[in-house]
Amino acid sequence: MRKSKPKKRILLPDPRYQDPQVTRFVNDMMYDGKKSVAFKVFYDAMDLVEQRSQGKIDKPALEIWKKALQNVMPAVEVKSRRVGGATFQVPREIRPERRNSISIKNLILFARKRNGKSMSEKLAAEILAAFNEEGGAFKKKEDTHRMAEANKAFAHFRF
Repeated sequence: MRKSKPKKRILLPDPRYQDPQVTRFVNDMMYDGKKSVAFKVFYDAMDLVEQRSQGKIDKPALEIWKKALQNVMPAVEVKSRRVGGATFQVPREIRPERRNSISIKNLILFARKRNGKSMSEKLAAEILAAFNEEGGAFKKKEDTHRMAEANKAFAHFRF
């Protein structure tokens, strides 16, 4: 590698929860640099999560969101590796920062695909589904794990 590794940017904590992970989530959700809109969507979604889980779950909305992210975080993934003339799907462990970013991106992606009125409603529904270990983002994690399990015979091709 010719260049040195770039420095890790330090994210400022968000205004309501004082958590840098929330800022990271909002940055990934943001369109066209409209951060205030993304924060409003996220905070509205958290309020909806708080309302919908009132009687069932005795946790604050932030803890529900963090548990949902934990539930959709994959531990392994498959990468294509060409050996000879064939391409193999080689299972690999994922480093923690990448696991975190994959879970955030999947949660946002499947929230956008949901049907509902506003993005905050869709996001709240996806967060609650992920918390209960269901929904699109959780299914994606399960599929990734299943794929890695099916291809573990090629694990010796690791690079």
